[in-house]
Amino acid sequence: MAVSSTTPEPAALAPGLPAGAAAAVPAAGTSSAAQVSSAAAAVRPRWWGELLIIAWLAWLYDIINDFAPVRVQAALAHGRGILRLEHSLGISPELALNRWLSAHQTLGAVLSYYYDNAHFAVTFGLLGWLWLKRADIYRPLRNSLVAVNLVGMLVFWRYPVAPPRLLASSGFTDVVAASHTLGSWHTGSLAADADQYGAMPSLHIAWAVWCTLVVWRLTENVPARVVAVLYPCLTAFAVLATGNHYLLDLLGGLATLALALLLARAWSVADVTNLLRSRRACTLPGGRHRP
Repeated sequence: MAVSSTTPEPAALAPGLPAGAAAAVPAAGTSSAAQVSSAAAAVRPRWWGELLIIAWLAWLYDIINDFAPVRVQAALAHGRGILRLEHSLGISPELALNRWLSAHQTLGAVLSYYYDNAHFAVTFGLLGWLWLKRADIYRPLRNSLVAVNLVGMLVFWRYPVAPPRLLASSGFTDVVAASHTLGSWHTGSLAADADQYGAMPSLHIAWAVWCTLVVWRLTENVPARVVAVLYPCLTAFAVLATGNHYLLDLLGGLATLALALLLARAWSVADVTNLLRSRRACTLPGGRHRP
């Protein structure tokens, strides 16, 4: 008597799903959105593709910066308007913090280096670690960071805002420029490469809170989580006291991150839906797969 084999037929690889994830995709009839999503996320994206994304964002930023000369008056008017709104609401700690920090030169220099460098070092350090060690959660977190920058740059383009340090008549001091820190984006040749009228929203805060969320996903270690929570708090103090942001900019940065997380979530759901549809298109009646 012939014995029929019970070994399941190998799952067909859905178009667009990396080859290394084939084994992680269940056979037809047992797949689910969560399983397909997990299979796709388990494969690390190619490094050169990630660098292309960074280069594309830098290109967009540079385009916006090229229009800075024609946006000066609008940016200054928007900055003064935000400051007036804060005064009317009784939430304008920027000038008091700025004057206090200006009187403490050593601390001002330390916070200036922090302002210029931690923003990039911490964020890209965590992003690189996710890519290298946690491919399973890398994509949605990377997508949210990309979305933060896209939303932020859209606001920079449509609503340029000069930071407090550029409102000469308001009594603010540019602490970063006064500290003469090495590699400052406020003085020298680098100043021309930075968007001086992109105060709203604060991407410093949006990136910093993103870093907190990443650390929360990576570890349950209490000291690490405490440091992760303190990081955006220190960043908030630094950007306000150095005269680079208004308090409302910080709130704008938080709103930008919240919107970016929603967009990244929708992006992930759309990817999973497309993968499921591709798998169904490759499946014949009876659970067999197209050759």
